[in-house]
Amino acid sequence: MSDVKKIIEGAYDLHVHSAPDVLPRKMDDLEMAERCTNGPLAGYVIKNHWTQTGERAKLINKLYPKCDAIGSITLNSSVGGINAPAVEMAARDNCKLVWFPTCDSEHEMAHQFNGDPNKKLAFWASIVIEMKNAGIKVPTINILDEFGQLKPEVYDVLDVIARYDLILATGHISHEEAYKLVPEAAKRNVKNILITHATFPTTFYSVEDQKKFIDYGAKIEQCYTTWKTDKVAFDIVADQIRQVGPDNCILATDLGNTKLCYPDEGLAEFAERLLQKGFSEDEIRTMVVINPKILLGKNDIE
Repeated sequence: MSDVKKIIEGAYDLHVHSAPDVLPRKMDDLEMAERCTNGPLAGYVIKNHWTQTGERAKLINKLYPKCDAIGSITLNSSVGGINAPAVEMAARDNCKLVWFPTCDSEHEMAHQFNGDPNKKLAFWASIVIEMKNAGIKVPTINILDEFGQLKPEVYDVLDVIARYDLILATGHISHEEAYKLVPEAAKRNVKNILITHATFPTTFYSVEDQKKFIDYGAKIEQCYTTWKTDKVAFDIVADQIRQVGPDNCILATDLGNTKLCYPDEGLAEFAERLLQKGFSEDEIRTMVVINPKILLGKNDIE
């Protein structure tokens, strides 16, 4: 029987929601760093929907030199939306990954607040409701103009991403937005493009869509929480990975929910399930170690 922890040894989880955060989280960065130091993960990207996390990552790396914590920024309204100066400062402050809008995406907001009184809202939606009740306007973000073209500020952000060799993650934007964004990013020499949780309900991409993005050099992110919380069947995730190829995918967890497991545990379970589906140890290591390192620009690729 395969030793799953050995298979994921040296892995990077590029999608971790750790505390401090506006919302309660299962673990803070100190606990996460201890788990990396004493467990199989080499490092993780700190994701926060509202603030950049580069400074946190620098402190963690000083305290825990065996853990490679990596900062990121998400282009929601709290950082000014599609804001090139914010990305510039994030890049200078140890951030490596730039998510396009998530909870403030016009597409995501329309899905969450669709008028259905019985709809189960996302974990973060309570914050939107509280701000609206307090009279705070919560702008939604669409990266396309009224003619369906990318807004000028998007080009500015792409140029910063390219100059610092950052990772562009598509976030929760609509298909129409992503179809415009990814080709333009590739055209502007953005080398690291990540299609965020490709089987998540509001961002679900078909295999054909994924292959089109791959033609522009993108990697496809498949997340543990998407299937673990029954948003999609695991068989669909496994089938998509097989059809587009492990060389074009990464596995991440999107963990931090207080009711779920730790990221290293989630990644191990993800690997175990894929082994049961016939994926090889080498294919899994490609998705948890090699491809994340390529995106991060690490030199010690296996």
